[in-house]
Amino acid sequence: MKTSGVLAAMVLAATAGWLGAMAWNTPAKSRPPRFAQLTEADISEQQRPMVQYILSISRVGIGGPYNLLLRSPAGGQKMLDLLDYLRFHSSVPARLNEFAILTQGRRWRSQTEWFSHVPIALKAGVSSQTVEELRLNKRPATMQPDEAAVYDFVMELYARHTVSDATYDRLHGFLNDQQIVDLTLTSGTYDSLAALMAMAEQGIPPGKELPFKPGDP
Repeated sequence: MKTSGVLAAMVLAATAGWLGAMAWNTPAKSRPPRFAQLTEADISEQQRPMVQYILSISRVGIGGPYNLLLRSPAGGQKMLDLLDYLRFHSSVPARLNEFAILTQGRRWRSQTEWFSHVPIALKAGVSSQTVEELRLNKRPATMQPDEAAVYDFVMELYARHTVSDATYDRLHGFLNDQQIVDLTLTSGTYDSLAALMAMAEQGIPPGKELPFKPGDP
């Protein structure tokens, strides 16, 4: 099968799941979705390299933020380049990087960020107890000391728009200057992605349990 045929088959499979997701994981509405799920027929030649990369890394196919980033191929490609660095080449240890992403996902109650990154965080070494306490909107009592430093840094920065000397110094005891910059970039980028998905009312794949249910804290 030629590359274009393989890509078409992958996009079709990803699209089929996400079309169901839009119906299953969003409130019943009389109006159409704000951003209809892209299909193979919608993908331009400019978008094809992006789609091939997305399908190689994404747990949600071309749904989630990718369904939105593909609408702006030039900007979307730059975001993918940044995400490639922040996810796979960051100076921050993977466990702390993923924990920071989950912390932002929890702040936003972002179904997609949480669904996508919990398995990665667990594999990177974040404990299941810590993940569950975070999901319940608690400051996890089971955090490792460096995770606690990351959590307090992220929460303080986004709640107060500043970071105290005590919080910064504690984080600096675990991370160097480059790592703190990379951590802040990761946190800010996933804050932006959560906002993008909230604006678009993106869901998660069908048949999957919603991480955050109505009435949850």
